Amino acid sequence: MSKVCVVCGKKPSFGHNVSHANNRTKKMWHPNIQKIRIIQGGTVRRLNVCTRCIRSGFVKKAP
Repeated sequence: MSKVCVVCGKKPSFGHNVSHANNRTKKMWHPNIQKIRIIQGGTVRRLNVCTRCIRSGFVKKAP
């Protein structure tokens, strides 16, 4: 499944885990993407949307 929100374009971000000894290892943070049925242009479609967009009301969930 894609890790990109089709509404806002949110995608994984990259950085480092930094230990107390200042050792750095690669780290990824994934957005919370859900595959939901939404109404778009009068039709029902299944799209990958982040929970922030669902909660903010940017998409209309299908019944």
